[in-house]
Amino acid sequence: MKIVKSILAIIVGIIAGSIVNGVTLLLSFAVLGAPEGLNIFDAESVKANAGNFTAANFVGTLLAHQLGTLVGAFVAAKIAPARKMIFALAIGAWFLLGGIYAAAIVSAPIWFIVADLALYIPVAFVGGKLGRRRIKHECTKSNQRVHHQPT
Repeated sequence: MKIVKSILAIIVGIIAGSIVNGVTLLLSFAVLGAPEGLNIFDAESVKANAGNFTAANFVGTLLAHQLGTLVGAFVAAKIAPARKMIFALAIGAWFLLGGIYAAAIVSAPIWFIVADLALYIPVAFVGGKLGRRRIKHECTKSNQRVHHQPT
């Protein structure tokens, strides 16, 4: 059963992180504006339009990449049966590889590339830390104390 949970942790972490990344990108371009004809889910369209991105577009993209990594790492750590941080960091490595690919094909300012690539692993670490936490309940049987009033 551990192997199934381990595989599930990676797959669901990647899917959750990708969804958050995509939705955040859509929202950031909707709010901040996007170059005419941009399709953010088509690499050739992004490559062709990257020269028309504003600094705000790059900040929104940076936010999307890192939020996706954070959520993906968190989800993987929550699902993983053991060694939760390893799974969180694996998600960070997956998204880092995507960032390296994107940096290779899209013309972007150096500040964006450095910040984007430098943040994947630390953000995954934070996601792993958050995912390892257990929620403490106020009233658990081991914590309950019964107070009897003298009669």
